[in-house]
Amino acid sequence: MTDQQNTAAGEEETAPQFSLQRIYVRDLSFEAPKSPAIFRQQWEPSVGLDLNTRQKPLENDFHEVVLTLSVTVKNGDEVAFIAEVQQAGIFLIKNLDDASMSHTLGAFCPNILFPYAREALDSLVTRGSFPALMLAPVNFDALYAQELQRMQAAGETPTVQ
Repeated sequence: MTDQQNTAAGEEETAPQFSLQRIYVRDLSFEAPKSPAIFRQQWEPSVGLDLNTRQKPLENDFHEVVLTLSVTVKNGDEVAFIAEVQQAGIFLIKNLDDASMSHTLGAFCPNILFPYAREALDSLVTRGSFPALMLAPVNFDALYAQELQRMQAAGETPTVQ
């Protein structure tokens, strides 16, 4: 009986674990350099979106993942506004092999953070008195696969911090 309990406890210790601990805004910025004049012009926006992720290990199998969304909206040739949000999360991730850990940090965690970042960015833009952005969903699994292909073509190896 004790051997069965020890085996079960040992399996629990080595089983993969994933737990979201906290989601928070790490940084938020908004700039409307041409206001108030921009509000008096015909609105024909062009939207430029940059996104980036980064992660760093914390203590005891905790990891911080930061998703950065940067938007530059131009009306004609003039910048109407620039908005950026760094949406972060703390995740407990244990007992994953390197490939699974890399995928979890590079795609799975950003997928969790994106709806929060999108909402924060949309709220920021509307508070600046501009129309809502309504960013389309992002396929982080596809972006992660593209980055792996790029790294393999360049002879680089993915690393897990």
